[in-house]
Amino acid sequence: MLDRLTTTAAALALMTGAALAAQDTITLGMVLEPPNLDPTGGAAAAIDEVVYANIFEGLTRFGPDGSVRPALAESWDVDAEGKVYTFHLHAGVTFHDGTTMDAEDVKFSLDRARAEDSTNAQKALFAGIADVTVVDPLTVQVTLSDPNGNFPYNMAWSDAVIVAPESIATDATNPIGTGPFKFSGWVQGDRIEIVRNDAYWGEPVALSKATFRFISDPTAAFAAMMAGDVDAFPNFPAPETLPQLAADPRFKVIVGSTEGETILAMNNKEPPLDNVKVREAIAHAINRQDIIDGAMFGYGTPIGTHFAPHNPDYEDLTALSAYAPEKSKALLAEAGVSDLKLRLALPPPTYARRGGEIIAAQLAAVGIQTEITNVEWAQWLEQVFKGKDFDLTIVSHTEPMDINIYARPDYYFQYGKPEFVALMDKLNLTTDPEGRSALLKEAQEMIAKDYVNAYLFQLAKTGVANAKIEGLWENSPTQANDLTAVHWVD
Repeated sequence: MLDRLTTTAAALALMTGAALAAQDTITLGMVLEPPNLDPTGGAAAAIDEVVYANIFEGLTRFGPDGSVRPALAESWDVDAEGKVYTFHLHAGVTFHDGTTMDAEDVKFSLDRARAEDSTNAQKALFAGIADVTVVDPLTVQVTLSDPNGNFPYNMAWSDAVIVAPESIATDATNPIGTGPFKFSGWVQGDRIEIVRNDAYWGEPVALSKATFRFISDPTAAFAAMMAGDVDAFPNFPAPETLPQLAADPRFKVIVGSTEGETILAMNNKEPPLDNVKVREAIAHAINRQDIIDGAMFGYGTPIGTHFAPHNPDYEDLTALSAYAPEKSKALLAEAGVSDLKLRLALPPPTYARRGGEIIAAQLAAVGIQTEITNVEWAQWLEQVFKGKDFDLTIVSHTEPMDINIYARPDYYFQYGKPEFVALMDKLNLTTDPEGRSALLKEAQEMIAKDYVNAYLFQLAKTGVANAKIEGLWENSPTQANDLTAVHWVD
């Protein structure tokens, strides 16, 4: 009897251990596959969804509440002028290949990002850096050409993560960072796997392994959740099924906000879109609520400018471009435009493909025909974002506080109005909250009144997860699937 009890106890212990071990891995669904895995050399949000805070880290980072927190820099000081930032680095930090991360790597990363030949998608974040000096291995001094109280915020972007000269050449396919997870493998078209970094310098993570599976089709995404093939889908592409999932005790639905301004972007240098009356006509032809209801099943907040409604400095300017089809027709007549046919490029996300069909019908109602082309993400980046070969496109800008993109004349929608550039320059030099708020509101009004783009809605974060998973972000202050606090509970 004793032997039998001992054997049974041992078997139960093994079973319990196996059960516990099975609960330290996770499979997440993602709509888009990243084109590469180097956040310092690519603009796709899907890159950050895999690597931000997991594989790569910066001097600072965004927390789930949007606050700026220390990361590789345990602290920093700024001089009285607001021009010299001194970052104090954590000791004992190594890259995943075992090489040391120190002030030289910080200097390399910042100098590379601001270099003339830099391919960083957010190069403007580094434009104000005049000099980067290594004080000692754990101290780096960054001197700005002008004061910028927003600099620690800028350094929290994924584009500002710290990389190593030894591994940067292959980071696109084999990312080597300092984060709590290491890259394990990539099966093109199917999944990316990361594993726990047991040599991590900071707080260890609970998960031993995470798999990101690429499922773009909404029906397939729903089926994968129901079958348990994925444990969580932080940005779920089938919002119409969320009520059904919420009613199932196996799941929990997580609805929050994102930084994603969803816009019908217009090529401001392409005739006749270089005429503000034509752009205004397009804006007034669009019924935002129809798009939110028809493409997003009610999830989304109408916006009238490129700014997040949850931001305290947001100004509701939706009335400037209210749905008014008769006004659209009158504006087109004033502009002397008739029989207008425009190309509409739609990338893969649900909001673009579904929303594009609705917008095409709304534009047709005022006499604007559209030629719809569905493009894959890599093609969109090459043709639209880099090549500027488009008339209209639909995309959600998920980068945080990115209204400054309108100050770039070579940005894909090609605005760059000198008065707006001057406004952003003034904003960078302003440190008091009231002054910054006034300038941000002025900036919102300028682009809304110039009808640079047609502003549709703020993308909601609609996620679904196994009910036993804790620690996923409710909101998305940046485009990330931060797994550092994710764990299973009984």
